[in-house]
Amino acid sequence: MVGDMKIRGRVLAVVLTSALALTACARPHAPTLGGDPDLKVVDAKVMPAPTREDAVSTDRPYYIGAFDKLAISVFGIEELSKVEVVTDGGGRLSFPLAGVINASGHTPAELETIIADRLRGRYVRNPQVTVNLRETVSQVVTVDGDVTQPGLYPVVGRMTLLRAVATAKGTNEYAKLENVVVFRTVHGQQYAALYNLKAIRDGAYADPEIYANDVVTVGDSKARHFFKDFLVALPALTTPIILILQRL
Repeated sequence: MVGDMKIRGRVLAVVLTSALALTACARPHAPTLGGDPDLKVVDAKVMPAPTREDAVSTDRPYYIGAFDKLAISVFGIEELSKVEVVTDGGGRLSFPLAGVINASGHTPAELETIIADRLRGRYVRNPQVTVNLRETVSQVVTVDGDVTQPGLYPVVGRMTLLRAVATAKGTNEYAKLENVVVFRTVHGQQYAALYNLKAIRDGAYADPEIYANDVVTVGDSKARHFFKDFLVALPALTTPIILILQRL
């Protein structure tokens, strides 16, 4: 994903002139760098969070997706207890007596209600259903670059940038902590944000939240290519730099 993102040289040539403006105060509209519509600076200190349609929301419930493994139990009925199911590619599952259920986009709690409604009356007078997540491959974050174990990691509950890096067993000896880029897509729009892990650890600014489908690159040269002129102008990054990526 990151490797496919390329920016023309003429865009980066004018990034330097926007760096100081970005670190000042927010303005109503995002400026276009050098008039080029392919790259814009977002006048905000945080990237927008994905919506429910992007798979997660700001209160961070878990939404069931394709190939998730779930453990489902109906209290008091041995045959329906500790049943493990795996959703198919469309997020559907089959549960005894309840039939085929489209679980995709529902939280485990919502799925509990759906199964209980299907069982109630015909099979169980007052079904008490529990649904627990066992494994997930549908909501993951990609952590790449100069970390000990690059890879895909599940996002369950609240995750931050520092936690995402820690999940990948931390940075390696070559990592440049000031060059950490997070890529995110919201409503089809791509964003990139530059962070400084050391500054976050020192309390210079808040540890940003990381969401499913984000791509985190630590000290990766291809990711830094987006921000190379900012890094020259602002060697001590004390606030995130956020770009809108268009038609890349």
